[in-house]
Amino acid sequence: MPEPRRVGVTLRWLRENFLVAVGAVVVALWLVIALTAPMLAPFDPLAQNVRERLQAPSEAHAFGTDELGRDMFSRVLYGARITIPAGIIVIAVGSTLGIVVGAVAGYLGGRWDEILMRTAELFMAFPTIILAMAITAALGADMRNAIIALVIVWWPTYARVIRGLVIEVKSKEFVEGARCIGAPDTYILFRTVLPNCISTAIVLATLDIGSAILTFAGLSFLGLGPDPSSPEWGRMVSIGIDFFDQWWMWLYPGLAIASLVMAFNFMGDGLRDLFDPRTRK
Repeated sequence: MPEPRRVGVTLRWLRENFLVAVGAVVVALWLVIALTAPMLAPFDPLAQNVRERLQAPSEAHAFGTDELGRDMFSRVLYGARITIPAGIIVIAVGSTLGIVVGAVAGYLGGRWDEILMRTAELFMAFPTIILAMAITAALGADMRNAIIALVIVWWPTYARVIRGLVIEVKSKEFVEGARCIGAPDTYILFRTVLPNCISTAIVLATLDIGSAILTFAGLSFLGLGPDPSSPEWGRMVSIGIDFFDQWWMWLYPGLAIASLVMAFNFMGDGLRDLFDPRTRK
């Protein structure tokens, strides 16, 4: 494709998918912030200075200070190093587990399908946040246990979706052809059937990263996440609610959560339209 035509196609795609581009830029920006927070933050996010507590945004402290005099701008930047990896880990591990379980259940069918899917439905019977709260409280309130709890409550969704897709794909002619030439079941499942189902899981995972970040922040808000002194966005919002008149304490971490969740939703919607033209307007 000639260069002018390539540029024209790119610009037209950006015009048609403006929100996707915006979402990708916002996510990329937050990832850069998470990687470079030690260089960007003007103060130690844990350093206390009670003489400067509850100061409004100013030239010295762009986002103000909290109840212990800690710089809110530095804490919001460092919060990206906690909240973003937590959301990504939850979806990466939960989706992988769910995809494997769903693929095995859909391909083998019979007794395996019943056992695995009834187990998934058992977890899906409870609201996500309630079950995550119960598991985290039972394991102990810290970041690792919050992530484990979210993985436990997230995998059944992927298992259900992939199971249905595998059942549909395994009846296709190319799968029957693979069986006829003597390909083993593991090869057929993971090299022939599953690759034709994975695009849906990618779209779902992109959408779910935002939800996982929001849920993780919710657990932190309730005191079931990282240590209270850590600069985690949900915990910062929770503390800010106790000082509601000091609006900067809850506004800036809340905006950070909202911007990231919306960005991942924009990207997920764009990927859904890309992989499934039937959803395009």
